Amino acid sequence: MSRNRWHIIEEEDGALTLARRLPARFDLAVETVLPGAAGRRWVAHRVRQDLWRALRGLRGFAPAVRVVRGAGGLCVRAGGEVQGRFDRVQTEARIAEVLEDKANRARWMGCAR
Repeated sequence: MSRNRWHIIEEEDGALTLARRLPARFDLAVETVLPGAAGRRWVAHRVRQDLWRALRGLRGFAPAVRVVRGAGGLCVRAGGEVQGRFDRVQTEARIAEVLEDKANRARWMGCAR
């Protein structure tokens, strides 16, 4: 697998999971709902990029994002695998900041295809 490759798994329940490593692991995760009918793949990639920018200093971090279309919009679960010790509360709070940031959410939904 080249450096720019990501595994994209389409699950039977309609979920799309984007991960660097297989099987996708969520050692830590935070969920949010994005209103609207944006493309799951597009949103997964953009959330993953912002997640990586926020947590790139976390040693052994491999981001993973799971997106499911629901009645209220897209349910997004962002987090991933961490190899090593980390402060779960602080790290999940940082993920929540990324997911709830109004500028991020507007960009994810405004540019969705």
